[in-house]
Amino acid sequence: MKQNIKYTIFLFLFSLLGFSQIQELNPPDYIKTITFKGNTPETQLPILKLGEYVILEFDALNGDEADFYYKIDHFNYDWTPSALMKSEFLDGFDNQRIRNYENSYNTYQIYSHYKLTIPNAQTKRLKVSGNYMLSIYNNDDALVFSRKFMIYEDKVNVGVNIKRTRNIEFIEEKQRVDIIVSSESMQFNNPKQTVKALIVQNNNLNTAISNLKPLYTIGNKLIYKYDNETSFWGGNEYLYFENKDVRAANTGIQFIDLKDLYHNYLFTNVERINKPYTYNPDINGNYVITNVDADNPNIESDYVWMHFSLLGSDYLKDKTVHIYGNFNNYAIDESTKMTYNAAENIFTNTLLLKQGFYNYKYIVVNNDYTFDEGAISGNYYQTENNYKVIIYYRDLGARYDKIIGIGEGNSVNISN
Repeated sequence: MKQNIKYTIFLFLFSLLGFSQIQELNPPDYIKTITFKGNTPETQLPILKLGEYVILEFDALNGDEADFYYKIDHFNYDWTPSALMKSEFLDGFDNQRIRNYENSYNTYQIYSHYKLTIPNAQTKRLKVSGNYMLSIYNNDDALVFSRKFMIYEDKVNVGVNIKRTRNIEFIEEKQRVDIIVSSESMQFNNPKQTVKALIVQNNNLNTAISNLKPLYTIGNKLIYKYDNETSFWGGNEYLYFENKDVRAANTGIQFIDLKDLYHNYLFTNVERINKPYTYNPDINGNYVITNVDADNPNIESDYVWMHFSLLGSDYLKDKTVHIYGNFNNYAIDESTKMTYNAAENIFTNTLLLKQGFYNYKYIVVNNDYTFDEGAISGNYYQTENNYKVIIYYRDLGARYDKIIGIGEGNSVNISN
């Protein structure tokens, strides 16, 4: 509760000052399985066309059938509050109660499943493109959690090409994103000042490259062909497990046990950093809720204690290791921290997760909360990664940053 109160004050001060960057707030322990998507199967970081809908779903495990409310705010490209009044970007009202919820059925863990769709009868339309934050509040008007999303206008063509880095030092480990922005109907005024690009790898804003300016222009084309500025670590394919049948050991699960809830014990993983790259199809850190016996997985899928384990090494035993993935919006906190057992030379942790198919990996987190995603898994230029490029534009004299186009590329066919 103290964290939420502090965050609300924090957000209020940001809106007054108008220059500080806002961050998402992660939920308390009783809020689980937040899925946030547009009209694609991908969860988290919805990027939708102006006029399309966005869906937020989450579970409350306290069994109180509590009331939750939502608010929507608009932001500039750098996630500072925009100058727009709410009536300028929203048709209708926010600060409304989420009316659509159902209680779990035939599960050991009791929970309520909430679903919010925007637009709806109260919030009829989001009028402009740009960055948005959807914030969820409880009955006491305390902020519970928040999530970012983006709305774009289809005004420019965004060509995306994935190549190996030109930096010989990292040619086996990094991937480079080349971008060409063009439009037949739109004239760019002073593009080095008015146009900015954001590159997101695997829907993860934590590692996004922002505020990119065009390297040069050819006619009405903006060219981004940097050597280092648009390079990402390749990482490695995610590990995965599936427990859609909670009563049997499925993919990646060594054995199961039933106590107060089901417990699934995963096979012990090992470091992959010094091993050759092996293609292992994944869903780029994402997850999908599934249940082999359910008509409605949203309320019939149970919660399971998942037991993770990682074999230690001389390098790792003095490091801080965390479990990493989109199952919690790539958050790093005490719940994802692994505990080292020196007697067995193994790192362990247990997470309460809803039945489904999950991607995850292990990362090393430094004392300053920077992290090394490749320290355990390695970095390989061959790794299949998804990249989204988001183009922002603020014309001279304009009061907010539009998103005028998006492009998407994949490194599955990476070239030199």
